[in-house]
Amino acid sequence: MLSADKTRITHIDEGFDFLGQNIRKYDGKPLVKPSKKNTHAFMEKVRGIIEANKSVSQTVLIGLLNPVIRGWANYHQHCAAKETFDRVDHEIWRALWQWARRRHPKKSRAWVKKQCFPALGQRAWTFATETDKRTPDDKPIWLRLVYASETKIRRHVKIRRDANPFDPQWQPYFTERAFRKKAGLTRRKAGIKTVVKPAPLTRGFGAA
Repeated sequence: MLSADKTRITHIDEGFDFLGQNIRKYDGKPLVKPSKKNTHAFMEKVRGIIEANKSVSQTVLIGLLNPVIRGWANYHQHCAAKETFDRVDHEIWRALWQWARRRHPKKSRAWVKKQCFPALGQRAWTFATETDKRTPDDKPIWLRLVYASETKIRRHVKIRRDANPFDPQWQPYFTERAFRKKAGLTRRKAGIKTVVKPAPLTRGFGAA
């Protein structure tokens, strides 16, 4: 039996939440996005970590935040999450800016920006700190915050209708699919030649 407390009937145009994601039709097109409730809970957790660690070093704070941000972003990387990722990054930046200003109350905004948010790569503001390690050309190696928007969106690819994992002739297809799911690209793009050993014949697929 269905639980009355946990069950409701709704139109797909209004959408519904399931496992932290929202399923809804937008102009006739079904989209899956991170739910508002899940995103709010995530941000509350991030703000709680920052608030509870007002006096720790930047290195420690980054170490506490990165697994949380990375795990949440990876969970939602297969849905339409780009806008949510951008919004989350901005909210985290605001919380970290307040943390940095409290951490260095006697320093100017310019000093705090330079010390805690250096320009690295294509990002003008990166919450990062130098480590004591150096590159071969004697440049500093930075410990930096993970940004949700840097997580690539990977669309789920449906399995072919006639594909059969028990049929040896489909072995190359499932091998390639497993590699693409793990690496995010095809073997050809990765420069790997596909070599598939012939599978033994089984009853029902060409066996005598």
